[in-house]
Formats: sequence, C-alpha cells, structure tokens
Amino acid sequence: MDDHNTNAAAYWSANLRYITISLIIWALVSYGFAILLRPMLAGIHIGGTDLGFWFAQQGSIITFIAIIFIYAWKMNQLDKKFGVEE
Repeated sequence: MDDHNTNAAAYWSANLRYITISLIIWALVSYGFAILLRPMLAGIHIGGTDLGFWFAQQGSIITFIAIIFIYAWKMNQLDKKFGVEE
C-alpha cells in the first residue's frame, strides 16, 4: 500500500509539473507577447500585420493547440511509465 501511495504521489507531482509549464507558456504567450510586449513587437511585421497583433490572434490559438497536443503526448508517456495507460 505504501508503494502505491509513493507511485501515486510521484505521478501527481509529474502531472503538476506538466500543468505548471503549460500554464506558464499560456500566460507568457497570451499576456506577455499579446498584451504587455505588443508595443515592442509592433515594428516587426508578419503576414501583413505587426507581430504583437499576430500573437494576440493566430499566435495564441496555434500555441494553445500545441500545448494541448504536447500535454496529451507527455501524459501518455507518463501513464505508460507508471503503468496506468488506457
């Protein structure tokens, strides 16, 4: 029973690490690049518009989708490592 609790704690700790990293990336892209750094990125043009606007629109969406797929992939690896895969 104690070994099971240790495994569960290690699994949850790794899961929280993935969640924390995902949230940091999300906050950096959505608030950092799109809002706070927009004036600095205004001089850089991509796709006919400035980079700050691009991050606020397409960049954020693409980043969020990437975060979802990477999180799912990493969780599948973690599930296999701890023997709890579906």
